[in-house]
Amino acid sequence: MDASSIYLERQLASALLEALADTPVVCILGPRQCGKSTLAEMMEPDRAYISLDESAYLQAAQSDPISFIAELPDYVTIDEVQRAPELFLAIKRSVDTDRRPGRFLLTGSANLLQLPRLVDSLAGRMECLYLHPLSAAEAANAPGRFLDKWLGGTLETKIEATGRLHPSELPDRLLAGGYPEPRTRTPRRARQWYRNYIKSIIERDIHDVAEVKAGADVARLLELLAHRTGQLLNVASLAKEVQLDRETVERYLSILEKLFLVRRLPAWHRNSAKRLIKAPKLHVCDSGLCGTLAELRAEEWIVKRHSFGHLLESAILQELIAQSSWTDPDLRFWHYRDKDQVEVDCVITRGQQVWGVEIKASATVGRSDTKGLRRLAANSGQDFQAGIVFYDGQSCLPLGDSKYWAVPISKLWEL
Repeated sequence: MDASSIYLERQLASALLEALADTPVVCILGPRQCGKSTLAEMMEPDRAYISLDESAYLQAAQSDPISFIAELPDYVTIDEVQRAPELFLAIKRSVDTDRRPGRFLLTGSANLLQLPRLVDSLAGRMECLYLHPLSAAEAANAPGRFLDKWLGGTLETKIEATGRLHPSELPDRLLAGGYPEPRTRTPRRARQWYRNYIKSIIERDIHDVAEVKAGADVARLLELLAHRTGQLLNVASLAKEVQLDRETVERYLSILEKLFLVRRLPAWHRNSAKRLIKAPKLHVCDSGLCGTLAELRAEEWIVKRHSFGHLLESAILQELIAQSSWTDPDLRFWHYRDKDQVEVDCVITRGQQVWGVEIKASATVGRSDTKGLRRLAANSGQDFQAGIVFYDGQSCLPLGDSKYWAVPISKLWEL
């Protein structure tokens, strides 16, 4: 079967085409194996393609970057460009003499804008687009318009007739994750893929972003973070558990962020809100990877409900951030928690506008589940737009008044 016959449409494709039409250098950033190379090739299959994972190309790029770039065709894709940061100055010089749009399409498995060895940011010459692992909507071949409909105020009330209850689909969906390759495998083989994936990252990719001698310590930290996904980040506690100093743990966290494996979700606050907790939350980005590292199995959905609840929170946050990349890249994401331990799992802002998202693994929901959202609304004042409570049910309906909604989690991949 050829690649095109199994290719799933990526919602970032239209944004990529727009960028190539008016920007000399376009870079697709995202974790390894999320589909960056496939997207680049499917968009422009006739474009010349160079992968820096091939040692001959890598050595040539590192030894003489100016000549390497000069000898390339006018329009070229350079894959895994973070492996040779020496190329960026050469690309800048080339673009400064020929500003035609779309000349360089780059892909990177590390956040290039954070790499200390990056010679030049190509400011004004390069646009970066972030490709996530497959969203739930993309995996279902759905348009992925939930976020657009909700923020736009066009989400419709829909009350479904109550039928016979069925086992939840959520545990299987969560553990499938978003990386294309393991989704084609059995759960056991998918877990093996994830273990090999982390081994490859630790043995090779971390050296593209930092000098790390003890890769095993980074792997141990990532495994610990998988058990703590969706919880407040406590670096001192992490350092004690992995028996490393705090500075080292901070550096390893930064490396894992640069490789798009984890994210810190900052705390939302207003200057006038004196009682808010300012610590970020830590989320492992892909639920399949996180579930493997946390040793979760779908059949443990009930007995390990607390762990699955945190995994669900991380997965829905990932889905919303992914949908924002093609809905509204200006959206920003936070969490809310005050000293009374009233919290909101996800806060979305656009300018001064504020929306809140609560996430429940249960099949029922009530007005009491909006407590955190109402506290957020009180602190936001007139800037508060709406709040939703995601739950594992069937009906989309208001909770008390029109600003608060109960929304089935399945809407994320149905709209």
